[in-house]
Amino acid sequence: MLARALNLLYLDTGSMYRAVALAVMESSVSASDDVAVGSLASRVDIDLKGDPESLRVWLEGRDVTEQIRSEEVTEMSSIISTIPAVRQAMVARQRELGRRGAVLNGRDIGTVVFPNADVKFFLTGSPQERAERRFAEERLVDPNVKFDETFADMIERDRRDSTREDSPLKAAEDAIVVDSTGLSIQQVLEKMMGAVQEKSGGEPPS
Repeated sequence: MLARALNLLYLDTGSMYRAVALAVMESSVSASDDVAVGSLASRVDIDLKGDPESLRVWLEGRDVTEQIRSEEVTEMSSIISTIPAVRQAMVARQRELGRRGAVLNGRDIGTVVFPNADVKFFLTGSPQERAERRFAEERLVDPNVKFDETFADMIERDRRDSTREDSPLKAAEDAIVVDSTGLSIQQVLEKMMGAVQEKSGGEPPS
């Protein structure tokens, strides 16, 4: 929504890691082989197509948008995303895609990928509410998913991402923290748009 309002490219970088995870699952590569997984990440063909609100993820020429949202891919993504070579490969691609201006979503965008970005947001929310949102998304793919499992997986992912050695999850020092607990998507967008306008001297974004 922010990308559409600002007429910018939108990059959901988490989807790129999920695509790598799927590629690993479909290959003979072991997820525990950091070198092999890093090599695969550097050469696999990942593309993001479509407008900001209907972004499609393509892996080696096929649409995997729904497939990468499965619980198995989510878990694998959290594991392989801690591998430095994987992150380096994805960061290079993200910088190339976003260098002309974009709205990027990911856990290391403001700290690693674009540390000099014009505006940085750190979106957060209560664990309970974040888990409820993720649960609603996952049920669209798997009606049998259990909330307790979703909640536990989210807490574990947060722990893993915030303690990894390469590009750990943290708010950039100059990031604008937006706590979305109890807020609608529209209210979050309004907060972000207000911050963008303030950063641009009060002028409405073009």
